[in-house]
Amino acid sequence: MQRELIRNARILIVDDQEANVQLLERILGRRGYTNLRRLTDSREVAAVYNEFRPDLLLLDLHMPHQDGFTVMDGLKALIPPGSFFPILVLTADITPEAKQRALSIGAKDFLTKPFDPIEVLLRIENLLETRFLHLALRDHNQMLEQRVGERTKELEEAHFEMLERLAVAAEFRDDQTGQHTRRVGETAAILARNLGLARDQVELIRHAAPLHDVGKIGIPDNILLKPGPLTPEEFEVIKTHTTIGARILAGGKFPLLQMAEEIALSHHERWDGKGYPRGLRGEAIPLPGRIVALADVFDAIIS
Repeated sequence: MQRELIRNARILIVDDQEANVQLLERILGRRGYTNLRRLTDSREVAAVYNEFRPDLLLLDLHMPHQDGFTVMDGLKALIPPGSFFPILVLTADITPEAKQRALSIGAKDFLTKPFDPIEVLLRIENLLETRFLHLALRDHNQMLEQRVGERTKELEEAHFEMLERLAVAAEFRDDQTGQHTRRVGETAAILARNLGLARDQVELIRHAAPLHDVGKIGIPDNILLKPGPLTPEEFEVIKTHTTIGARILAGGKFPLLQMAEEIALSHHERWDGKGYPRGLRGEAIPLPGRIVALADVFDAIIS
């Protein structure tokens, strides 16, 4: 399979001497390579590269119009970042400076003319094998990234569902329908969107807002479910649902839990500083807390 893949490789030959091009075509043809393109005018390399998308470039150095160094410089903008595109330089220039310069600007291998046909075929096969291994590794990595992305999405959805159930569990203690938390989340998202928050922040608020009253889990039933007015002492106990909720959600490593903790702690603060538990005033109140406070009050009014 690998041999067949290599034989089907797209090879571009660039040399201003027709005899050199024909020689390479014969050598490659006898080896079974058939997907060949030839150029004797180096000015056409960029256009042919975009159309042919070669797997390997066989390149002379000293040519009229554009030398091989200029060709390699021009290809840099066309070769995708991180890809392995092999260039084998075939030149009569035996100077160390030419070899060093060619290898430093993009050539992957270097042979001087006249070359041995067997050696040039072995160099070509080695470069193509590396090329196709690189492509296979890239495709495998992309597949793994896709699978990781799918799994991450599944875990995020499971995380959201778990938090939603936690919010509903807390809400069931004083709301038999459990719909208040959902409505607060949707209303908070609408407010956030209209305030111009980024889409990811809107979604965070949508999922974090329903947890604003999760601290009610820690409030005794005789106070939380009391049908009549609360005494000042009982109201002080009710106030602790903000700090209880923040403690339940504290220490989260993910932005969703971090925002949920912030909302649980700050959604009963007031702009005039007369809220609780910290008596924050104005913009000292975190924006998510202010948004959820409005959504919570609005839902209480219309329900």
